[in-house]
Amino acid sequence: MIIRDATQADLPAITRIYADSVLHGVASYELVAPDEAEMGRRMAAITKDGYPYLAAEDDAGVLLGYAYASAFRTRPAYRWLVEDSIYLAPEARGKGVGGALLATLIARCESLGFRQMVAVIGGAHPASIAVHQKAGFTSAGMIRGSGHKHGRWLDTVFLQRPLGEGTATDPDPASYPGTLFAG
Repeated sequence: MIIRDATQADLPAITRIYADSVLHGVASYELVAPDEAEMGRRMAAITKDGYPYLAAEDDAGVLLGYAYASAFRTRPAYRWLVEDSIYLAPEARGKGVGGALLATLIARCESLGFRQMVAVIGGAHPASIAVHQKAGFTSAGMIRGSGHKHGRWLDTVFLQRPLGEGTATDPDPASYPGTLFAG
């Protein structure tokens, strides 16, 4: 498996993977899968601000999954905090792809200067919780009945882990990501 930066050429596979999650899963609270053009706009919005957007592919070049970090909120005080998102092709689940993507995403975010990462796990999915806990995330709360999909109420679990120096030191507001959302 190779983990690399995602590109526009990955959009057809990314769109298919996300559509499966929207239509059959609970990780996303969307009910209608966005088309490839919309997924391209979303990728561009994330990467234009310097956030990492990764792809995992097998030896044959088949996309197994993707992950990205993005703003948790766009208010300036949140700029040190990123939210991770990971989506896997059905055939890649349970094979370590999510953990590998998450480990790479954590390392990239630390190198960029982010101080905290949060996982917002729709549907309180046990496998998603487990992959995050294995990567050092701890519980940060739960919202019960936060969504209704596939005929049932869903909970949302929040997990968090420090990145780099975390809260041990003050960040440099003149360096990225301190320059994000400056107003």
